[in-house]
Amino acid sequence: MKGMPNMGQIMKQAQKFQTKMAKLQEELSEKTVEASAGGGMVTVVANGGQDVLSINIDPEVVDPEDVEMLQDLIMAAVNDALNKAKAMMNEEMGQLTKGMNIPGMPGMM
Repeated sequence: MKGMPNMGQIMKQAQKFQTKMAKLQEELSEKTVEASAGGGMVTVVANGGQDVLSINIDPEVVDPEDVEMLQDLIMAAVNDALNKAKAMMNEEMGQLTKGMNIPGMPGMM
């Protein structure tokens, strides 16, 4: 089969990809995104590894009579931060995999 890469070339490419992937994951864990809810009353910071790093709650939104609203604001801000972190990860992965020919991976054609 002419034009087909040999197994050694495939393994070398896979190893190179694995190294780049590990570096990307490390870089993403250092990048952060921020999201807020309630007009900034609740702010969440997450990293590219989708870990929540901090939650800031404005004392004005803490109402013992309406704990449900505070819970909703926290949930909305956390979900927004995690969605932003996922989008950042997908964008970075797309850049990493651009031009590679591995079926089923984002950014690969």
